[in-house]
Amino acid sequence: MDIFKRKKEPTPSIVLDTYWKFACERQNVFFNRINNANSLSVDEILLKHKFTNAYRASDRVSQYLIKDVIYSKGNNSELDTFLRILLFKIFNKISTWELLQSEIGTVSFKSFNFKTINRILSEAKNSKETIYSGAYIMTSGKSIFGFDSKHSNHLKLLEKHITPAFLDKLISSKSLKGIYNLLLNIPTFGPFLAYQYTIDLNYSELINFSEMDFVVPGPGARDGIRKCFTNLGDYSETDIIRWVTEKQETEFNRLGLNFKTLWGRPLQLIDCQNLFCETDKYARVAHPDIQGISDRKRIKQIYKPVSKKIDYFYPPKWGINGIIAQNS
Repeated sequence: MDIFKRKKEPTPSIVLDTYWKFACERQNVFFNRINNANSLSVDEILLKHKFTNAYRASDRVSQYLIKDVIYSKGNNSELDTFLRILLFKIFNKISTWELLQSEIGTVSFKSFNFKTINRILSEAKNSKETIYSGAYIMTSGKSIFGFDSKHSNHLKLLEKHITPAFLDKLISSKSLKGIYNLLLNIPTFGPFLAYQYTIDLNYSELINFSEMDFVVPGPGARDGIRKCFTNLGDYSETDIIRWVTEKQETEFNRLGLNFKTLWGRPLQLIDCQNLFCETDKYARVAHPDIQGISDRKRIKQIYKPVSKKIDYFYPPKWGINGIIAQNS
């Protein structure tokens, strides 16, 4: 982009090379698992610790969202789809969604009842079941809705905002940033969550924008950017994410890396944003002497194989499901 030519360029550290090597090897792990390879990787850090995929949409929870929540069999209305996406994502946990489905049947705007769902989740919580994923941290919303239980406040939030009028505003938005700004006005949705939910909604047929349109760096990505660059020059963190996304082919070639794309789909802004977050974690072991913002020293999550196979399915508008079928 011309804007980059007019700015003082950032100064990479050694960790930027690690960023690209990590992306390449994490994608190799993805395909090795699909192909039932004898060995997933020779990288000891990747084998020991849990990392998300190079492509956000390939992660297990994203796959469930796309296939079983958004494009599930049935005649879901646009309002149903809107509700289903946000209800699933607020908890971001497959077992919570399946619990609700088993208790109330198909989750829809018609079947969504605060009292019923609040009871189901309260009982699960009282039975010591974990109903929220640890991936995102949401504020409780107690100061707004008044309930002691976080899930009660979040259900009230959905009851208030999942409306035909709000959906009309969403569908009428002219850009991915417009969607983000709408969601950012919802209580408890800070910048990071509003952006993540924007991407989730964009998987559906409700809206259709390029993932190259807009990006918001999260806290983990900021840590990774700090490690990958000793100086940002005249670039913002958002500029940095776009800069690496647009340079990906050149950078892989520079390092002699054979990066396997997602059946022809290159890394998008959301993917490169996530990769900065994962590189931050990876660098805690690979480059322990290089500090980020948070200065965390270890990777908390250990890799544990999941036996359940994923039949990969992506938003049909991406045009890659047919390619996957041909190659399977």
